[in-house]
Amino acid sequence: MRIEETALPGVLVVASERFSDVRGSFARLYCEEELSAVIGQRRIIQINHSLTREKGTVRGMHFQLPPHAEMKLVRCLKGRVWDVAVDIRAGSPTFLQWCAQELTPENGRMLVIPEGCAHGFQALEPDSELLYLHTASYHPEAEGALRHDDPRLAIPWPVPVTALSERDRDHRPLTPDFTGILL
Repeated sequence: MRIEETALPGVLVVASERFSDVRGSFARLYCEEELSAVIGQRRIIQINHSLTREKGTVRGMHFQLPPHAEMKLVRCLKGRVWDVAVDIRAGSPTFLQWCAQELTPENGRMLVIPEGCAHGFQALEPDSELLYLHTASYHPEAEGALRHDDPRLAIPWPVPVTALSERDRDHRPLTPDFTGILL
């Protein structure tokens, strides 16, 4: 596994090597030993899977508030997505900046989104599937979210947004007094 930094501190890209032969292919998706510098003392507590049927659908931008803040490791199993992390850490030099990676099964990339970052993605192909590894359990009362089209973020989604959940559509834009979350 190859670990690459992004413009946002703690947001990393982990590239897996795929081995192919006449039988097909093999790739290691997660290795505690190889990712120990990334994971630290955290443990993977929950693993989730999503299927997004329609190209252009956006899911996000979600996060969990302390004390239930979580690190997410996100990988595309099928299709193609544009995966986005937004820094919402109070006092961060990259506060409200975002970075994105295209994730596909072929490129073998996984985005690591640390505590204090919001996460979302857009399906660039129909029937795109994601695998999420979480370092904390989901707590509905700790959930927070940003609007995908918030003008303060100015995320240029690659294709027209075709679908959003009702919940994601109802998120309020950031107010001028939003200074981030304390971890």
